Amino acid sequence: MHVLVINGPNLNLLGTREPDIYGSTTLTELEKLIAAWSKQRDIEVSCYQSNHEGEIIDRLHAARGVHDGVVINAGALTHYSYALHDAIVATGLPAVEVHISNVRHREQWRLTSVIAPACAYSIFGRGIDGYRYALDYLVNRIAMPVHTYSYGPAEDQIADLRLPGGPGPHPVAVVIHGGFWRDHWLRDSTDAIAIDLARRGWATWNLEYRRVGSGGGWPATLEDVAFGIDHLAAAAADHPLDLERVAAIGHSAGGHLALWSAVRPHLSDGIPDPTAQVRLAGVVALAPVGDLEAGHSNGIGSNAVEDFLRRSPADGSERYDAADPARLLPLGIPQVVVHGVLDEAVPVEMSRRYVAAATAAGDRVTYEELADVGHMELIDPSHEAWPRAAALLDTLV
Repeated sequence: MHVLVINGPNLNLLGTREPDIYGSTTLTELEKLIAAWSKQRDIEVSCYQSNHEGEIIDRLHAARGVHDGVVINAGALTHYSYALHDAIVATGLPAVEVHISNVRHREQWRLTSVIAPACAYSIFGRGIDGYRYALDYLVNRIAMPVHTYSYGPAEDQIADLRLPGGPGPHPVAVVIHGGFWRDHWLRDSTDAIAIDLARRGWATWNLEYRRVGSGGGWPATLEDVAFGIDHLAAAAADHPLDLERVAAIGHSAGGHLALWSAVRPHLSDGIPDPTAQVRLAGVVALAPVGDLEAGHSNGIGSNAVEDFLRRSPADGSERYDAADPARLLPLGIPQVVVHGVLDEAVPVEMSRRYVAAATAAGDRVTYEELADVGHMELIDPSHEAWPRAAALLDTLV
């Protein structure tokens, strides 16, 4: 696999141009990082930078028949160059649009990307690491194709279905990504575990949802998770899925959403979509935000809980009562909670307290606490923590 990485106007000034926005890494340093990341992934990468639209178009034309994918940070050309859009389409290659900053939270003119429709995916707001995630996206898409379903009219109301080998019917793992419910983290962060689970015999339903900053938060995020899981019924009409054996596996904020989706069928009228078409047999929660009030008190994710619910506990308890798994116990289905002791994003103490409360409420909960493991290792198939979590999923159906 050979990937072309293109950086557009002004990116030659990385490291010195507005470092408070773009960071201190220089273009030379970035290209060295990209070379190292490509070596780890056993792929070839060619890097190119130009401040001139025509030169970038010429480089894209030359990529046809030579490269297998494109990663492009077009700089300001992103927002007005229809010629660049057409050149990306003309390559016939999957392309990932990357932006170092979160362009959705900057000047109004940066909100529109005319090249996004020509790209398979867009990554923004993850700093220099966005290039690494873009490489992973291309590797994962080529490794295992997906069937993408829309479960609503919004851009983010989609899910990717991956199928294991064999005739089925297959058990289904609903994969829910984290990112503190914020818009710059998307389902590509859980592509790798979705692929690994498919290779282990699971059909995987990698769920995207509206997030804070992209039309989400209360109540849209919860509605999307509910509707997205229920849309498995439509996918089962096309593929051999066993809807009696559906489990959810979520990481971080996705762990919260997985736990919430387990109890959703038992909520009262007036709460987002209380009627489930697809019921879960169990949940695996990896470093979950299982107690929203505790998460608010700890200030996790720079006040992510308050941003998500648009309320603090002092503003009233209604939204916490409806969205907080710790307040909805017992969930009534088996749960597995896995947490790394070295987690600095979501303190392990939160899971300890959640598991104690769930057990006391009568739920069957398996708890695995992993030494020398942080936050992101739990969704890294190359790390020894992941196989343990994957094996625990098998115990639920």
